[in-house]
Amino acid sequence: MKFAEKLGIHYENKINEHLAFDDVALLPGKSDFEPNEADISVWITPEHLLAIPFISSPMDRVTESEMCIALAREGGLGVLHRNCPMQVEVDMAKKVKREEISGIIRDPYTVTPDTPISTVIRIMREKNISGLPVLDKSGDLVGIITNRDVVAANPDSPVSKEMTPKEKLVTTLEKDILENGKLNTEKVKQLLHLHRIEKLLVLDELLKLTGLITLKDLKRLEDSPHVSRDVEGRLMVGASISPFDHERAIRLDLVGVDILVIDIAHGMNVNAINSVEKISKDINAWIMYGNIATEEGAQEVITSDINKLASLRVGLGGGSICQTTQVTGVGVTTLSATALAADAVQEHDANISIVADGGIRASGDIAKAIGVGASAVMCGYLFAGTDEAPSEKVYIRGVPMKRYRGMASPSALRERYTVDRYTRGSKRIAEGVEGMVSYRGSVRTLVRDLASALKASYGYVGARTTKEMWEKARFSKRTMIGVREGLPHDVIPESQFQDMYDTF
Repeated sequence: MKFAEKLGIHYENKINEHLAFDDVALLPGKSDFEPNEADISVWITPEHLLAIPFISSPMDRVTESEMCIALAREGGLGVLHRNCPMQVEVDMAKKVKREEISGIIRDPYTVTPDTPISTVIRIMREKNISGLPVLDKSGDLVGIITNRDVVAANPDSPVSKEMTPKEKLVTTLEKDILENGKLNTEKVKQLLHLHRIEKLLVLDELLKLTGLITLKDLKRLEDSPHVSRDVEGRLMVGASISPFDHERAIRLDLVGVDILVIDIAHGMNVNAINSVEKISKDINAWIMYGNIATEEGAQEVITSDINKLASLRVGLGGGSICQTTQVTGVGVTTLSATALAADAVQEHDANISIVADGGIRASGDIAKAIGVGASAVMCGYLFAGTDEAPSEKVYIRGVPMKRYRGMASPSALRERYTVDRYTRGSKRIAEGVEGMVSYRGSVRTLVRDLASALKASYGYVGARTTKEMWEKARFSKRTMIGVREGLPHDVIPESQFQDMYDTF
């Protein structure tokens, strides 16, 4: 059966009823395993495996380097926004790639012996780090300076006066702590414990600094075993580009961005497809193309001459801050668009993943999207409320919120027009809104909760893997009464009851 037929969409009909997430529910199936045994990992490209099928949207109130780092450490993927000068996006990508390599922080921030203490303090605050290796002009390691060295130091003093000198440092050769290219965490822990230190400097055979290992990162590595990494062990990162920005694509590719996401609302634009075909010839990164929302659109892209096309980003008008359908009358529900695109991929037997983008409000929506052929989901609304989202936290009547806006909202368009020449001359009508979303805490907590809920969905359906979810997922259509029945009802929420109690 085709994915679209699961939703009652018939290709011979001129007008079809396209269903949204709330219009359907998954049906339970026979299961012979426990939910925690379900495997929700997915190949987002032929070379990149995600342990969790969650991708953050390339929006300026959602994804910058901190979001990418946090998601990669949990097994997902962050996609940097492009609503900034090209160099800013390149620097954000560099920050993700230099964060760590299999537990070793490569190319750590360093200072020289004559650097003023005031500069050290500024770097520590800006980069949120607690120690800096000290290198002389020839690049040789001569010491390290940490928070405790500068807390009471004269800001005008040079680093050489306050640092711990090389002869008192604990270092290790990289070859001694790596086994088959992977960090031997037990050896590192033994060294840290033996010398009662929190930072270990890593040297090559010429005694040049090659990296830094911190106790904090080591604990994080052990607690997050499913980190998204590239072939060199660096954190995976995606970055968005205009379909016409050849230079930005090349610059990001040189940094080592794993997936370039073509960021266009109407992916069936022939000019855009032709431009991406040319760009793809000059880069090594895999490409996620979108947005598209129909089977014809998917076929158009699949049969194009785009090199290393790995994924289709699917959805039009479904986002919580999107008003494209209201403004233009054009839109396809994300659930139906996903099914239609997945059928096109299946028909062409293409090794291409589907990423459902827009309208994902809860874990149940993720399960439904995967049930109609998605490999992963792209979320803005869910991630916009986390600590790692770049927007500020505000309090409305004591309730924490975070600012959120669509990339086609008036303020976002004004910013893009000033920094991206490829936006000028395009449509000027706003198709997005600005607002607030509830604060949700850390990305780590959010995605672990979402992953647990998704595994429970697989358990109900009887699907051990995503491939089985595609095969076994069945749906029933719901009325508005059915939707209401599926929510908590006919009880007084405890919070409201407490408010009533407090009035007495």
